[in-house]
Amino acid sequence: MRVGVHINRFNHPEGGPALGAELAAAGRAAEAAGVSWLSVMDHYFQMEFNGGAEDPMLEAYTTLGFLAAHTETVRLGALVTGVTYRHPGLLAKIATTLDVLSGGRATLGIGAAWYDREHEGLGVPFPPLAERFERLEEALRICLQMWDPAANGPFEGTHYRLAETLCVPAPVSSPRPEIMIGGSGEKKTLRLVARYGDACNLFATSPEEVAHKLDVLRGHCETEGRDYAEIRKTMTYSGEAADGEDLDAFTRDVTAYGKLGIDTVILGPRIGSPAQWIERFVAPAVARLAELD
Repeated sequence: MRVGVHINRFNHPEGGPALGAELAAAGRAAEAAGVSWLSVMDHYFQMEFNGGAEDPMLEAYTTLGFLAAHTETVRLGALVTGVTYRHPGLLAKIATTLDVLSGGRATLGIGAAWYDREHEGLGVPFPPLAERFERLEEALRICLQMWDPAANGPFEGTHYRLAETLCVPAPVSSPRPEIMIGGSGEKKTLRLVARYGDACNLFATSPEEVAHKLDVLRGHCETEGRDYAEIRKTMTYSGEAADGEDLDAFTRDVTAYGKLGIDTVILGPRIGSPAQWIERFVAPAVARLAELD
């Protein structure tokens, strides 16, 4: 199993002026530790259960561009972008820019969005859930069309209409940036993973629940004529073992998920100064999980 780091807090004890240096240090620490994935959340406001809207929040793709300049090998992405946050054509251009400037290390993480307060707060439309999923599927189709150099032309959807899907320069990733679809909804989200995704992201609820979600994904892959093995399976872990930096307990927790085929376990430090935590806990965790069969 591989290890990823998801930076989801920006409440550095020294405030905003310290964030640049801290994030640069976190990027360097992640690469030194052998971390394979480095992500930030994509929200306008901090989530209620993670400190609340009054806590600091950085814009995701500006932050990822900054991290790209301070790293060389780790894959970068948002975990995950809500489809309502940016017009799909613009989102494809933003993700392409990250991919080009990082040397082909960008993943487009995307989902249906859920945080109504931030939409209302900044005046961004927040349509009903069914429409958000319709928009999500159209956004995925738009990104794939924009990343196909032979497919420049109009896009006519229910919610989005583009006269051109020109994307120059093209992504550096071959054949295109990875698409990670976040969420575990069995009827819609996992179906979209099977149809369009290169990676999924599940929550570490329990090995039994994750096994069930993967079985559902496998069924959707059969329906879509998709090779289930092609999809990279990732999992966000928020257990107390990581918070308490108990490496033995953490290893015991995640071993069962590795046997299910989880490729990458993503850890999110609940602190605004993650660099030392990465050095202290994540680095030995990378080494420990690399030894798992």
